[in-house]
Amino acid sequence: MGMTSLVRSLAIALLLLPAQQLAAQNIPALSMKQILSSASSPDTTYIINFWATWCAPCVAELPEFNALQEHYATKPVKVLLVSLDFKENYPKLPLFLQRKRITPQVIWLKDTNPNDFVPLADKNWEGSIPATLILHPRTGNRRFIEGQITEAQVAGIVAEMEGK
Repeated sequence: MGMTSLVRSLAIALLLLPAQQLAAQNIPALSMKQILSSASSPDTTYIINFWATWCAPCVAELPEFNALQEHYATKPVKVLLVSLDFKENYPKLPLFLQRKRITPQVIWLKDTNPNDFVPLADKNWEGSIPATLILHPRTGNRRFIEGQITEAQVAGIVAEMEGK
């Protein structure tokens, strides 16, 4: 194989690599009812963040959730990022997540009527994002925060919920 063929083969392989990685990513499309009902393991604390790629404060706080994912990697705490992106942006999510190196599980909210899904997350939620729901099914503890939040703030709430 000549040098030109080798370079061409490597270039093609590098072009195909992102496509293969994107195909491997699975971002389920779920309703708010499905998301909340899946957050039901009694021994797990759930950190559920509502965000969108077009929301600058949301994107700015994503590294906080990466840090939380790492912080709680060996504990019964689940970090979920629920994308409120519009349907036409759903196919673009995997590439966005790859570029931003997002590690927590991502779910795309398929509900389209905020009047239906917003009160399911929290009856006082006005619908603005970012917003974060922290809940512990066994104890019934639940905390909803509208606006940006830091890893330290979330960790404090989780510790409070777990009685630490």
